[in-house]
Parts: sequence; structure tokens; C-alpha cells
Amino acid sequence: MDIRWWMMCSLWRGRDWEAPPGRLYGKEMSRSERILNSVVEAIGDTPLVELSRLTKDIDGRILAKMEFLNPGFSKKDRIARQIIEDAETGGTLKPGQTVVELTSGNTGTGLAIVCGIKGYLFVAVMSKGNSSERSRMMRALGAEVVLVDQLPDSRPGQVSGEDMELVEQAAQRIVEERGAFRADQFRLAGNVRAHTLHTGPEIIRQSAGAFDVFCDFAGSGGSFAGCAAAFKEHNTSIQCFIVEPEGAAILLGEPVTHPNHRIQGGGYAIADLPLLRSKHIDGYVTVTDEDALHTARRLAKEEGIFTGFSSGANVSAALELLRTTCKGKTIVVLLCDSGLKYLSTDLWNE
Repeated sequence: MDIRWWMMCSLWRGRDWEAPPGRLYGKEMSRSERILNSVVEAIGDTPLVELSRLTKDIDGRILAKMEFLNPGFSKKDRIARQIIEDAETGGTLKPGQTVVELTSGNTGTGLAIVCGIKGYLFVAVMSKGNSSERSRMMRALGAEVVLVDQLPDSRPGQVSGEDMELVEQAAQRIVEERGAFRADQFRLAGNVRAHTLHTGPEIIRQSAGAFDVFCDFAGSGGSFAGCAAAFKEHNTSIQCFIVEPEGAAILLGEPVTHPNHRIQGGGYAIADLPLLRSKHIDGYVTVTDEDALHTARRLAKEEGIFTGFSSGANVSAALELLRTTCKGKTIVVLLCDSGLKYLSTDLWNE
């Protein structure tokens, strides 16, 4: 062997051995290039993809954040991690304490993952109207799942605000009985911080800040509030729209005529979403059940992206904006969760 080649190999091996964690040859390593300590560290940093096939006949662009690629298949993994880590840092969550939260399934899945890794028992409280895949997944991840009956006039797959009130009452009772920590996604700042600190800045970095509009389906309001705050700080001219179901657009100020809509994960006709800030809201877009379902199916067939109801609602809203008031603009949306969570519903019963 040539002595110079042997010395060069030895030199590089030495640099490898001495490289600090997360760095290689003096260069910062991406997450995909290093071993993570747990799946919790795999949360976030999801891709941003242009939906060029859906917009081929429209003047404008849609950039979609692939949040269903998080470990729990939804954007809610982000808030689960932030809420738990904030509570640990602030001392409101004690070692060995039980964690409780109401959920339509996605926040519960994220909390099941984070709590399981960190050694907390998690109790998910969920309406029986949500898809069965969600409760089965949470149980598989080690959560205790409490299913709450719907009101007599409610139908499976159509969870109303009144159904959610029953879930809230059950969650409060369990917290009191067990002396548990309530991971309250509707009130805790960690829900917003997860998106202000991470999701929003990721989108700005990935797009080089080159977008004009953001629209997002309102569940707890955390992803809209957090991303809108980051976007407005970056560029005050970025317009931010809340997406609501037609007939349950209470934030827009309309009367609720369709509380049992089919867009799971939000639109519960809850007027008080304390995480939202009116200064960040530039407008509202309403979406019908049919448009949300149709667009989710188009995402699968035309873009190869398999998502759920709220993702279909977000993209449907973006398409409507491009056809009307936002022609020629670039719109960012979140694709909130995976279509795998809806196989038992009529979303995929074509």
C-alpha cells in the first residue's frame, strides 16, 4: 500500500473519531445523517412540497407541509412534545405523574408517543364518534383510552361541539380523580410555541420566505396561531386565513346550522379558542364536507399524498383562494394527518 494513502486514511479516521456529536468533518449533520436518542427527536422538520398537479390549471401555487410524516402521523406530535417538555421545565409535571388530555386522536397519539418514551402514563379521553383507527393506535402505543358516548342525535364520524363538551367533562373528572397533569391543548402555550418556534420557521427557511398566504383549519387554533405569529414577524404582508366547515363557522360569526359535519379534528363550533389572536387573522374560508372529501381524494390520486379530512379542507380552501381573491399568489397549507387514520370512514369508500 502506498504510504501516503495509508497516512491520509489514518488522518480521516482520526477526524471521524474525534468529531463531536452532530458534526462530521467540521460540518453540522442533518437529522437524517445521525443516530437519534429516541423517536421524540424525529418529530418535526417535515418536507415542504409544491402541489403542482392540483394547480396546473390555476394561476398560483400551493406549498404543502407534510405533517403526516411525523412519527404519530400528524402535526400534533409537535405540540405533544412541546407541552410535555414545557411542563417538565416549569415543574408542573412531576416524575411518575399521569398525563390526561381530551383528543380527537391526533394529539392523543402524539402524547402517547412522548409520554411512553419519557415514562408517564397517558390517558386519552376521546369521543366514540372519532375513527376507530385512532383509539387502536393509541392503545398500541401504551395509552389508556377512555371512549365517551356521543349525544343520541350524533352520528359516528360527525363529532359536534356538544359531543366534545361531554369529552371535556370526562377529562376533568379523570384529572381530579388521579391527581393528573392536564395537557390542555386548548389553553397551554406549548401548543402555540411548538409552531412559533419550529413549524413556522421551518416553512420560512424551506420556502426562502417566498409565499404570500397561509390558511389553516381551526381545531384548537394552535397551529394557526403559532405559524401566523412566525409569519407575521417575518413579513407583515403575509395574509393568514382560518378555515372552518360550512355550517359550523362560528369564528367567522355565522350561525351553526351543521354541527355534525364530517371534517374530523376541528370545527367544533367553539367560539372561545383562547390561543387565537385577532391581530393575526386576515380572513376566513369555509369548506363543505363534500369539497374536503373530494380534495383529499384528489391529493391521493393526483399528488400521491394520502391524508385526512382536515388536509383536504386546507387544500380546498387554498384552491378557492387562488380562484378568487388570491390569484397568482403562493399559499402555504399544513397537511395535518395521514389518511391511514380514516380507513374505517367514508373518506375512502369510493
